[in-house]
Amino acid sequence: MKGSRGPRSPLWLARLSREKLGLPAALLFCALFFLAGLFGSLLIFSPSPSQDGRVPRLLLELDDADAERPAMNNGKTGEPTTTLIPFQVLSWKPRALYFPKFATAEQCQTIVKKAKSRLRPSTLALRKGENAENTKGIRTSSGTFLSSSEDSSGVLRQIEEKIARATMIPREHGEAFNVLRYEIGQRYASHYDAFNPAEYGPQKSQRVASFLLYLTDVEEGGETMFPYEDGSNMDIGYDYEKCIGLKVKPRQGDGLLFYSLFLNGTIDATSLHGSCPVVKGEKWVATKWIRDQIDNRQPSCHTGEYMYDLPPHVIK
Repeated sequence: MKGSRGPRSPLWLARLSREKLGLPAALLFCALFFLAGLFGSLLIFSPSPSQDGRVPRLLLELDDADAERPAMNNGKTGEPTTTLIPFQVLSWKPRALYFPKFATAEQCQTIVKKAKSRLRPSTLALRKGENAENTKGIRTSSGTFLSSSEDSSGVLRQIEEKIARATMIPREHGEAFNVLRYEIGQRYASHYDAFNPAEYGPQKSQRVASFLLYLTDVEEGGETMFPYEDGSNMDIGYDYEKCIGLKVKPRQGDGLLFYSLFLNGTIDATSLHGSCPVVKGEKWVATKWIRDQIDNRQPSCHTGEYMYDLPPHVIK
């Protein structure tokens, strides 16, 4: 049995050799087949959504033609112009978004100036059997509540309206701003912003989301942390004090939005979060808690805080 002589030449190549075409014709045929192969590979390997649902970056960006399109007719409660608020998705578990340059330096400085003279030691909502002594050290910042209704500068109202656009939750659902100052060594141990009815009793309304506006840069430390991001560290016996997991560094004017509840209204366990100790510098942040119902309560005239729903702490 004779051995194989290798693959046979295609008919067109055989004819080409018999006709003894010159070198230019051979180069032309090669170029045509190269272009055909290139075009075919582009069709086969063109970008498409991946199995996890992610869309290629280019498909998510507006081109110049899209940006110039005229605004649509708006409803009675709508707005006549388009709005662009840049953001970055930091996590889906919990749902967390980062908004660079959400506020100007001047706006941040105005808020700090208004809050500075009203600062008091930050407090906690206490559960049965808890008191100020046995919860000491969980939250060591100082802070105050500021309402846009008492701000003659209009800055707080401007920030609230922008938060409403970013979240698509009407500004009337937000509590007054809780402005906090963290000095060196101060922190807030990991906790939930939503209230667990099993531990805090029935709630007239629930905190759906939180928006943090960083009012100053922090040289070192002071990050907002999510130790359970994507389900991490949930089975290690986490002590609620270590600064681990996803960390967001404070930068003046930047905003952080995260959701405390799932769409079905239950608490998202991965929304556990805290503030890492400040190592160098000083941290100022304005927190806007957003509820599932219109918030028309007034803070206490003595403390500036809502008496029955101060920030909850660790749900163990």
